[in-house]
Amino acid sequence: MNELTPTERRALRARAHSLHPVVSISQKGLSDSVLAEIERGLKAHELIKVRVYGIERDARETVHAEICSRLDAAAIQHIGNVLVVYRANPEAPAAPVKPAKKPVSRSRQKTPVPPATSRQRLRK
Repeated sequence: MNELTPTERRALRARAHSLHPVVSISQKGLSDSVLAEIERGLKAHELIKVRVYGIERDARETVHAEICSRLDAAAIQHIGNVLVVYRANPEAPAAPVKPAKKPVSRSRQKTPVPPATSRQRLRK
């Protein structure tokens, strides 16, 4: 996969902040079924979190690199037992760009006040 710029990586880390892990890897390690599940998650969401249990830090870094190399993905972040992986989905339609709205002047935002009736004028 093409390397991401630091700005793109920062934006993806921010997007991943609110995500929950989609796949868990335990002591058995990275099996074919786990890779298949990560593949499905990447196809559906592009950006996923993977939780790793019972594996030391160096081994987690190796697992993260192996996931990225075997699935043609980018390693976004590795914090504690959570790995963040990204792969752009070429099949997904691009998000439509919304045109910027013109700012409305303050005078146009006020609602017009209806003219007072004769009874209301007498009370004042």
